[in-house]
This record gives sequence, structure tokens and C-alpha cells, in this order.
Amino acid sequence: MNRIVAPHAHTAFQRLTPEIVLTLVEKALDIRCTNLCRPLASYINRVYELEGEDGEGLVVKFYRPGRWSYGALQDEHEFLLELASREIPVIAPLALQGNSSLGQHEGMYFAVFPKCGGRSSDEYTDEQWLEIGRLLGRTHAVGAGRIPEGRIIMTPEKSTREQMDYLLAGKFMDGDLAIQFGELAKALVAEISPLFKNTEMIRIHGDCHFSNLIYRPGESFYLIDFDDMALGPPVQDFWMLLPGYREETFAEIDLFLEGYETFRDFDRRSLRLIEPLRAMRYIHYMAWCGYQVAEEGLSRVAPDFGTRDYWQRELRDLDEQLERIRTAPEPQGNWL
Repeated sequence: MNRIVAPHAHTAFQRLTPEIVLTLVEKALDIRCTNLCRPLASYINRVYELEGEDGEGLVVKFYRPGRWSYGALQDEHEFLLELASREIPVIAPLALQGNSSLGQHEGMYFAVFPKCGGRSSDEYTDEQWLEIGRLLGRTHAVGAGRIPEGRIIMTPEKSTREQMDYLLAGKFMDGDLAIQFGELAKALVAEISPLFKNTEMIRIHGDCHFSNLIYRPGESFYLIDFDDMALGPPVQDFWMLLPGYREETFAEIDLFLEGYETFRDFDRRSLRLIEPLRAMRYIHYMAWCGYQVAEEGLSRVAPDFGTRDYWQRELRDLDEQLERIRTAPEPQGNWL
């Protein structure tokens, strides 16, 4: 998460109305829209479905102020446009007036995308695992082309330590729990940091779970929602798709890698990062909820965030994951 500063209350972001949304999009695209302005689910941004007078569906995303710098948003859009230019199935932003893909209104950035329907699936066939492997292999071949300037670096010493420090500084938990969390998080960072040494770091999607892969009958999977694009290890972009822990999903991993390596080599040594990345995800999620509470007074995805029950549960899960990492068997055979 590339958070810059906490936004002030009563900003243009909070004051968005259908009239403002429609006016901004019509001006940015130099078109006329119908009166359709349907809010879509988003925990962080404000997202609306619109329709041009020609019947074409549009989706406009207003980025939450303070969460991303202009440079970070440019990194996301440039990556999407590069992928689209290679005919990789992503949904790239439309060019606005002035030929930029980012609009701005009272300190708030927005982008407009073509509407692209589809459905997600949380269980894949063997052929779909191969297809997803090919999709991400092609995506990473483009992602390796350059280093983003404004995105987080997904390593324990960078992103996880920053999130840990934010949670401790924010006083989201009682003192005794803060001590436990600090000790456990520091132990985790110390344990897994050596595993990231000499790991390839490229532009990745960063949040590639089943909801961000949509299936369109007769077409390939589409990779959507690059909000959490990062500089990170390629393995980050497929471990969340797996139906279980690393040692439980050998068959799915082998199928994925068979498809992936059609387009790009994969360093199998990085498979040992799957469970460390899962632990880092726990802390990332805690910090994400913390940002919501700091900005809005509550977390819609974790209504009990901040309670002792919440933190005791999270600390228990994090402790168990650290133990899983410490006792994991060494990779064998083709996994080396």
C-alpha cells in the first residue's frame, strides 16, 4: 500500500455526487452520458458504472486521496497500457482529454475504463491452471522490462516493516498486545528476510487472488484491479490462487508453472517464499484495516478491528504461521 498522507475530512472525495461524477467524465472524454450512475463495491476507492449515449458501458474510479502519489498511479497505468499493447487481457484506462489516462479534480485523481463483464471462479480445472500460468508468464515478461518509481517494494525489510511500524505507531491495540505484536512481527521479519536475498524483483500485480481474475466464456481470463501493483517476487502473483498451503498444492503448482514457463523462466527456489509471503499478507491486511479505521472510523471488512478478540485471533494466526515457516521441510527435486 503506497499511502502518502491521511486525507482531510470533507474533501472532494467525500463530496462526490452523481452530478459531479457524470460531469467530470463527460468533460474528460468529451462525450455525453446517460443518467446511469451506479456505485460499485470498493473498500478503498469510489467506483461507478456509467453509460455513454452510444450505449457503451464505462467504469470510473476515483482514487482515495492520500493513498497513492501521482507517480504511483502513473506506474499502474503505464504497466496496464504496456500489457494491453502486447494484447495481454487486462482492462487498460481510456485516454482522457489531453491524452492522459489520469484526470484530476480538487486534489483527487480519477480514471475511466471500458466496462468488461465476467465472473470469478475459486476452483480451476487443469486446463485453467495452465491458462493462468500462461497469462501470468506473459504479464511478468512485460513486468520485468523496467522498475517502477513510486510503488512499494514487497520484501519483509521494506513493506512489512513499514506496515508493522504503522500499526504500532497508530495505537490500534492495547499495550500488552502491542508488545506481543511487536515481538512476533520482528521475529517474523528476522526469520524470513534471508529467504528474500538475491530474489528477482519485478513489476507484479501484487494482489492476484481469484476475485481479480475474471472469466469470459469463449475468451481467456482477464487480470483486473492493479491497485496494489508492486515491485516484488513473481511467486507473489500466484500463491493466493492456490487452494491450500504449499505442501498441499504440488499438482496445481506444477500445472501453473508448465503454463508460465511457456513464456518465461521461473526460479523454483522462490517457491519457498510462499508461506513467508502468506505471513506478510497477514500484516498487510491488518495495516489495510488500520488505514480504514484511521480515515473513516471503522473497517468494513473487519468490523471488530481493534478489539482484544480481534488482536488475540490475529496474533494466534501469525504465531502459527511463523511456526509453519520454521518447521517447513526443505524443497526437494524439481523444486530446488
